[in-house]
Amino acid sequence: MGIIHDSLDKAAERTATRPIPKTAPAQIRYLVKQYKGSTKAVAHLLGISQRTVERYVKDQIKHPRKALSARMEREVRARWQPRVRERAKQRAATTGGIVIETRARFGFTAAPGTTDDGRIRLITQALPPAYAARLFGAQDAGAGEQELQAIAAEGLQEVYFRDRGRRADGLLVDFTDIEFVEFAL
Repeated sequence: MGIIHDSLDKAAERTATRPIPKTAPAQIRYLVKQYKGSTKAVAHLLGISQRTVERYVKDQIKHPRKALSARMEREVRARWQPRVRERAKQRAATTGGIVIETRARFGFTAAPGTTDDGRIRLITQALPPAYAARLFGAQDAGAGEQELQAIAAEGLQEVYFRDRGRRADGLLVDFTDIEFVEFAL
């Protein structure tokens, strides 16, 4: 989807309390269980034939090609321990907050040639639960990358640059040219 959307998903994935199934047949069986026994749906999801899925379920095939192995692992990770993920998101949105680490260009609304011109910064900052709630709410509502970026920028603007209203009143932060962004719950 986008860099912020994917990073939020990865942060939720890291809250798992148990490792995902290791073998290919176990991963396929997990996916079949998630799709209520439909081998056809899993075959469509992975881009393989229904018969191949059935052979994985019966342990007749054990070692997939690298590309298929990566798709299987990605799909299992996306569905692994959904209740644990939701609890972690809820905890972040109500009490814990979220930590953002990013390397991006930050600039401010000012005249060109001043020290307020944008520059690349590496920032690691804990954001309050309200911003975590807004990020996860927007993600669940299907918000685009621009909207998620705006919420993250507003959080960094308020907490990092304005120091929660103790300095730089009226400062507007531009958050562009994102090199990487990681979230932690």
